[in-house]
Amino acid sequence: MSTLPLVVAITGASGAPYAVRLLEALVAADQPTWLIVSGHGQRLLDTETPFASIEALREHVGASAWDRVITTFDDGDRGAKPASGSVRTRGMVICPCSMGTVAAIAHGTSRSLVERAADVVLKERRRLVLVPRETPLSEIHLDNLLRVTRAGAVVLPAAPGFYHRPTRIEELVDFVVQRVLDHAGVEHTIARRWGDGPA
Repeated sequence: MSTLPLVVAITGASGAPYAVRLLEALVAADQPTWLIVSGHGQRLLDTETPFASIEALREHVGASAWDRVITTFDDGDRGAKPASGSVRTRGMVICPCSMGTVAAIAHGTSRSLVERAADVVLKERRRLVLVPRETPLSEIHLDNLLRVTRAGAVVLPAAPGFYHRPTRIEELVDFVVQRVLDHAGVEHTIARRWGDGPA
């Protein structure tokens, strides 16, 4: 377990099940996590999952474990800890990451805590993992994704593989979350890897 917190943000677009599974895995790994949910991210959780509130998500994950590992921050509070480069973190994951958020990060607008935290992670040369779920991609999207990649971010699209012959949606979700955890540097065993053989 790392004692440094991992900043996790949930924004809009689609892909809330990835965010829920990521939080479950971080709690299971005892990874200190600073959670920021944008307004669109909260709407996404309400639309795509049974969790209409962060409190409902906390109860699903397990309140005592959640309280031990996860600290939540208001997206409107640009003076919170994740907004400061002098506060050490192990990096940030935005899952899912809307194209609006990608654009804001690419151009350094920092209008919210999510955007400011991502800006801080880039300027401090820490890991920033962005998990977009958008299709098709416009030239503007591609330009912005290239821009954030050149700035040091890892663009990890929510695009599951099929070589492990998934039979359940949860296996597709785990495939993506496994890669997110790998790039965030969090140890886990949530999914089989290439060459592991049958489950």
